[in-house]
Amino acid sequence: MTDRHPAAAARRALGIYAPLLVFVAFALFPVYHMFLTSVKTDRALYNLSLNPLMVSLGALTAEHYRLLFTDTLFSTWLVNSLLVSLSSTAISMVISILAAYGLTRIRFRGADAFGIAIFITYLVPYSLLFLPLTRVVSWLNLSDSLWALVVTYPTFLVPFSTWLLMGYMKTIPEEIEKSAMIDGCNRLQILTRIIIPLAVPGIVCATLFAFSLAWNDLLYSLVFISPTEKKTLTVGVLTELIRGDVYFWGSLMGGALIGSVPVVVFYAMFMDYYVSGMTAGAIK
Repeated sequence: MTDRHPAAAARRALGIYAPLLVFVAFALFPVYHMFLTSVKTDRALYNLSLNPLMVSLGALTAEHYRLLFTDTLFSTWLVNSLLVSLSSTAISMVISILAAYGLTRIRFRGADAFGIAIFITYLVPYSLLFLPLTRVVSWLNLSDSLWALVVTYPTFLVPFSTWLLMGYMKTIPEEIEKSAMIDGCNRLQILTRIIIPLAVPGIVCATLFAFSLAWNDLLYSLVFISPTEKKTLTVGVLTELIRGDVYFWGSLMGGALIGSVPVVVFYAMFMDYYVSGMTAGAIK
């Protein structure tokens, strides 16, 4: 028994960690490839006789990053993306918290159907929504302005965030609110002093998702913004570093790598809240 027990434990550990290592390697390979491409010289990039997954010390360069920050408006695009993503996420979360609370706690006819309709709205393809939104942006005289993105992004951020928060708020016992009402609290006080503090993991989870969606958007930024200095990171890197049939691969990969840093940082900072919000919101 003592001889077989360690062997069984080893097989069990191998069965758990081997697939996990494969998954981690698969997930991190694009990041590794982007970094490798961004620090290779052009000669090494286009030399087919070299191993594409390796680089020698003599082939390392920072020229692609220099081109990114000196020959393009990369810093401006980065700031534009942060401003638009943070602003649209903040607006969307305020609307979503109010909507989720109203749909889960305030009883009125058609509340369930309205909640389902909100989620169906999220399923509508962006390529259909941007057509009427183009008229709205033009009517508001926001064309070629960052405000065009701040106004239009909530159209797909609010439905998803509301649906996610509804699932989380349903896990909060209603008895807490009833006790607060007996003590004299109104709906606004219950929301701000009880529901929001208890729903922090769900709110953080929805905020991370909303920020990621806004940060990675390409279609709306491409349609509503034309001036180079007003472009967001996704559009700026894509349109300015691909000129005709010439691809600046090193700078493209460097821009993509830097562009992924804010999302990674936010997820790493709030990982505990994110996991808690996802697991609690999945239990009904």
